[in-house]
Amino acid sequence: MDNFVALKDVHFSHGQRTIYDGLSLTVPKGKIVAVMGPSGIGKTTLLRLIGGQLRPASGSIKVADEEVTQLSRKKLYELRKRMSMLFQSGALFTDMSVFDNVAFPLREHTELSEDVIRSIVLMKLEAVGLRGARDLMPSELSGGMARRAALARAIALDPDLIMYDEPFAGQ
Repeated sequence: MDNFVALKDVHFSHGQRTIYDGLSLTVPKGKIVAVMGPSGIGKTTLLRLIGGQLRPASGSIKVADEEVTQLSRKKLYELRKRMSMLFQSGALFTDMSVFDNVAFPLREHTELSEDVIRSIVLMKLEAVGLRGARDLMPSELSGGMARRAALARAIALDPDLIMYDEPFAGQ
């Protein structure tokens, strides 16, 4: 089975603090992988390295056979369309309804008609049990509902990779 993510001998430090000293990790296509550890150990840093938000001092980070550390901004932007990251906070747009939050990546990254976008959004909301919440604002959602709305947004483009930071925090 091919690996969708492959890190080899990654070295990363934050100031004088070494976070990774020779990290190697593979994530096969279609598999679920959990990275667990105590707070502050570098789990979020790992996700940010994979997403190209941080650059290692050395080593290789490949996603979909693309060397993330060597990509131009444009190519990295294109690769990021194939991945989604959910943060602990959920990071919903507070001035948009649940429907518009989920529709946002579809409107931003596709040329789909509003009718098609509406169908996809309703399908994703149904998948996370929030179809009836489509007109609510994030401030009207419980914590669990907000996390599910963020998940619906994360899966709107059917990404090849979903990185979920602290999926059980606050549960």
